[in-house]
Amino acid sequence: MGDLPETKLLQLFDVLYQVRSVTKAAGRLGQSQPTISIWLGRLRHQVGDPLFVRTPAGMTPTPRADALIGPCREILASLGRLTAAEPAFDPATATRRFRICMTDASHITLLPPLLARVRALAPGVRLEAAGIDDGTERTLASGDSDLAIGYLPWLGGAIARQDLFEQDWVCLANSRHPRVRNRLGRRRYVAEGHVSITAGTGATLLQRALTAQGIERRVVLELPGFLGLGAIIGSTDLLATLPRHSGTTLAHGNGLALWPCPVPVDRFEVGQYWHPCFDNEPGSRWLRELVAGLFGSLSRTANPADAPADLTR
Repeated sequence: MGDLPETKLLQLFDVLYQVRSVTKAAGRLGQSQPTISIWLGRLRHQVGDPLFVRTPAGMTPTPRADALIGPCREILASLGRLTAAEPAFDPATATRRFRICMTDASHITLLPPLLARVRALAPGVRLEAAGIDDGTERTLASGDSDLAIGYLPWLGGAIARQDLFEQDWVCLANSRHPRVRNRLGRRRYVAEGHVSITAGTGATLLQRALTAQGIERRVVLELPGFLGLGAIIGSTDLLATLPRHSGTTLAHGNGLALWPCPVPVDRFEVGQYWHPCFDNEPGSRWLRELVAGLFGSLSRTANPADAPADLTR
């Protein structure tokens, strides 16, 4: 019969204590009566006690059996909890909080549609937007953060990643800019004053491309993020170079002109990141599927200004 799992012996003890009959225990466990007799013999040997004795009323438990039935059932209950299927996540009734690490650019581009979808599907769920910093990988691993969204190539290999959409680069300008009317070429780009966004991995990509091509912008204002950028561009003759999704959102919201960046800059993938230990956690999986459904098919947003640029003017 080979090695018999201890769980089987515990189940036999529990059932036999209930039904007080080897025959009934065999039927309850789906085994033959000889098999149950063999199991009972092994259990008696391991415990060093007969456990059950035959009487006119059936198999009567010994005092030792009476003492062991409580711990036996506690063990079986614990094993049942360990092997039980994890409860499904029901967004309609869920009341949990999701903490998502993202940049301030994502606050203006990704967060509004994400919040709208969550409120529609899971009205009891609360979102918390957190920043992205050196502690992001640690908070993902610990479960303090559920997800990170952005361009985060520096996260370690222990963090899982799903690409969502690709970003290229655009330039924002005042729609009444006195010198940028019908086109934005390289020479005009270099000649104009600029607002520089200094934070984020994307800013590093931009500066690397400008340096490689020997371009030094005339930076008039440095900002640590996108807060206030739309109003600044709309009230000055400065230019701002930024990823397309952010640029499109700011252009539409502030009545700004949007131009293809006349300087080649590497594209990059925006993705969602999480720790693999939460791969199968129902709530985390629901959130990732929601994010992928919202942003996984984002394509390059069309804009009338996206005509081929004259790269020399």
